[in-house]
Amino acid sequence: MAITLGPLFGIVLVMLLAVKSGHYLAFALAPLAGALLLRTFIIQHDCGHGGFLPKRTGNDWTGRALGVLTFTPYDCWKRSHALHHANTGNLDARGFGDVDTLTVREFYSRSRVQRVLYRIYRNPIVLFGVGPAYLFLLRHRLPIGLMKEGPRYWVSAIATNLATAAILGSLMFYFGVGTTALVVLPILLIAASTGVWLFYIQHQFEQAHWDRGPDWSFHDAALKGSSHLDLPQPLRWFTANIGVHHVHHLASRIPFYRLPDVLTAYPELRRLNRFTAFQTLYPLALSLWDENLRRLVSFREAASGAARSKARQA
Repeated sequence: MAITLGPLFGIVLVMLLAVKSGHYLAFALAPLAGALLLRTFIIQHDCGHGGFLPKRTGNDWTGRALGVLTFTPYDCWKRSHALHHANTGNLDARGFGDVDTLTVREFYSRSRVQRVLYRIYRNPIVLFGVGPAYLFLLRHRLPIGLMKEGPRYWVSAIATNLATAAILGSLMFYFGVGTTALVVLPILLIAASTGVWLFYIQHQFEQAHWDRGPDWSFHDAALKGSSHLDLPQPLRWFTANIGVHHVHHLASRIPFYRLPDVLTAYPELRRLNRFTAFQTLYPLALSLWDENLRRLVSFREAASGAARSKARQA
């Protein structure tokens, strides 16, 4: 916590002081601050799994405090993320904490307008630009998807909003509205976009694993449906080893700082679904799950397959 939050607060303070004085080169520090905020979110993530501290109470209150910094209502996110872990790779249980993914059959059964909207949604500019901004600035302000699940999630969202507003209000009082916005927004959006990119590649790759309910297996979905993003240092430190995602999904209470130990003990896991940073570019073009080929395909591949299917039927 100290080696993450200490530098984060220090860099943000330096940026606020510098920008207020007109030294806009301070914006060069935004990627570093964004990386530290991302690491803060992943610590919050481990709290949600009960893996960061020994006791549940300590994990939950630490997670709630960090959620104020990450603009994320902890209890709402914890519930949604638990559903993601419980149903990842299950084609019959999509919709919570996932990147929306249609099968080829589902896509071509939609209307033309629905297909266009899905194409827009899966565009990298939307997924990693507009989407993260909407998620962290707007969607998290209300317990979307949990509004009828009891007052707990409303309290989580509203309390987080109030605490975040108090911090931002204090910064605006001392440094001005413009300076605060110019510093805070880039840091938040860098962290959010990088986090969504990480989440995308962790489950959206060609040989991912999806099954219908009767054939779905938690262990197969965890190991085969999650990737190992093998990043170099210091990126591994900033992303808190979240790239070892197949192990994380198999045993989510292993804290992030012990995940490399698992790869050392079981070296075969190091090779399973392994990607480097450069190898994550190709999966960005994959948008539909082909149940016949059992892999993710691009819109172009899906269209070609649909054309061949129509020709055979004719």
